[in-house]
Amino acid sequence: MNEQHWPRLSPLSTGVRGRCPRCGEGHLFNGFLTIAPACEVCGLDYSFADPADGPAFFVMCFACVPAVLFAIWLEVAFQAPYWVHLVTTLPLLLLTCIPPLRPLKGWLVASQYYYKAEEGRRVTADPSTASSAPEGRTGA
Repeated sequence: MNEQHWPRLSPLSTGVRGRCPRCGEGHLFNGFLTIAPACEVCGLDYSFADPADGPAFFVMCFACVPAVLFAIWLEVAFQAPYWVHLVTTLPLLLLTCIPPLRPLKGWLVASQYYYKAEEGRRVTADPSTASSAPEGRTGA
């Protein structure tokens, strides 16, 4: 089936659920964060997907910072022993950092597909047109 026959699905609805950004049916992931090679339903090749460190960056900014602020507040306000941090701060960090990684990565991959994001390329001028400067322009 040609790509133009597929409906445009929202990156939020497909990515957060870990579904194929083209058909919305197939799985996007093989494991917890491992992107599958292709969709098992429509055959979309996922080699275009490169969210890089985006999910980790968003989690660090929006989840880790409040958790660390909580740990600092706990230490300053109560001078809590290490075992209190182990029982409170560590689970808070794990619960706020690990679960959002997969939905964020799925959303970023689906957004790359939806907006047709590609790697930047250097544009070179055609040698036949780049031989002279535009008329009326002089140096400095």
